[in-house]
Amino acid sequence: MSSVHDLPLRVLPVPGLLARARAGMGGRGSIHLVERHARVYRHTWLILASGVAEPLFYLLSIGVGLGKLVGTVTGPGGHPVSYATFVAPALLASASMNGAIFDSTFNVFFRLKYEKLYDAALATPMRAGDVALGEISWALLRGGLYALAFMLVMIAMGLVHSAWAVLALPAAILTGFAFAAAGMAATTYMRSWQHFEFVTLASLPMFLFSTTFYPLDVYPRPLQIVVECTPLYQSVNLLRDLTLGAVSPALLWSVLYLAVMGVAGLSLAGTRIGRLLLT
Repeated sequence: MSSVHDLPLRVLPVPGLLARARAGMGGRGSIHLVERHARVYRHTWLILASGVAEPLFYLLSIGVGLGKLVGTVTGPGGHPVSYATFVAPALLASASMNGAIFDSTFNVFFRLKYEKLYDAALATPMRAGDVALGEISWALLRGGLYALAFMLVMIAMGLVHSAWAVLALPAAILTGFAFAAAGMAATTYMRSWQHFEFVTLASLPMFLFSTTFYPLDVYPRPLQIVVECTPLYQSVNLLRDLTLGAVSPALLWSVLYLAVMGVAGLSLAGTRIGRLLLT
């Protein structure tokens, strides 16, 4: 019986979704890479299911447990909200970030340096942009499942207070897209596993300080500006306002920020894959 790692990569030379000078962005070939990953993971589905556990544990321990001591905090628009309500959308954003980064860094590095999956893919009509788009699409599928499961938990616990929350899931997927694309682009510059310490160095401070557990106004204004420039803050701000109904045109800036980050990362990842494997 053949191994799942030996699954064929069938692709069609179809033009990509976004034009790119040499490497190009992905086309339909990326679908076959997603299919390959889905077949591999169907026998290890518990690994996929475990992705929702970490943010759920944080919600129950900090949001609910510590929330009993904290009481209420100032939410969007200056309205007091329960601590669990305040923390839950931020944990959703953090789960989207962590899931996307893990899948697009550690896993991509292994497939690039050790499994040599992309060498085999590029021996077919698949282009470097297809590889980048396929990997990021797979990360988004995983992240979307995690976000959906966490949203259902939030609804069951009564932590959603606005009909605008229907947009929270697309916003979480947009967050995953931004971080997955940036993570894959960064991975193409890494030469050893030790370099992944820089991933932790970047993601952990964002998780702790991007208003995940307390409002922005606890910082002095210079630090507020620094926090506001981080992508996780933009995601937390977007998801928190949607779930609490504090919607304003200013949220379009957060959407634009994450979208540009994702497109730029995808473009760079496709270019770098092409340079590493085709030159």
